[in-house]
Amino acid sequence: MAGRPSIPTISSALIAIIADEDTVTGFLLAGVGNVDLRKKTNYLIVDNKTTVKQIEDAFKEFTTREDIAIVLISQYVANMIRFLVDSYNRPVPAILEIPSKDHPYDPAHDSVLSRVKYLFSAESVASDRR
Repeated sequence: MAGRPSIPTISSALIAIIADEDTVTGFLLAGVGNVDLRKKTNYLIVDNKTTVKQIEDAFKEFTTREDIAIVLISQYVANMIRFLVDSYNRPVPAILEIPSKDHPYDPAHDSVLSRVKYLFSAESVASDRR
């Protein structure tokens, strides 16, 4: 379609994850983990010693890396950097908020879900005008 930004394609892409230790460990056991030649990983384990600055830096790094297609972030971690998550608007990498063991999922705080609701409400308003 005209005017749409093209999505770059590469032969393989990674999934990055920012979450608590149990969640990250589960994804690493599933094969999501990667360490490149510069010893850069595609995950950040967030615990009580992790600063908001470290989370912000990891989010910015993962969303600018060209080898990452999806960034999974625990919703409670996303709430710590909500301004960054809500202001992110590129299609790739996609940002998906996931629940964690200790923090239940709250759909009211999910940025993707709120954008979808907004789009559907805008479409329904536009279709009513026809």
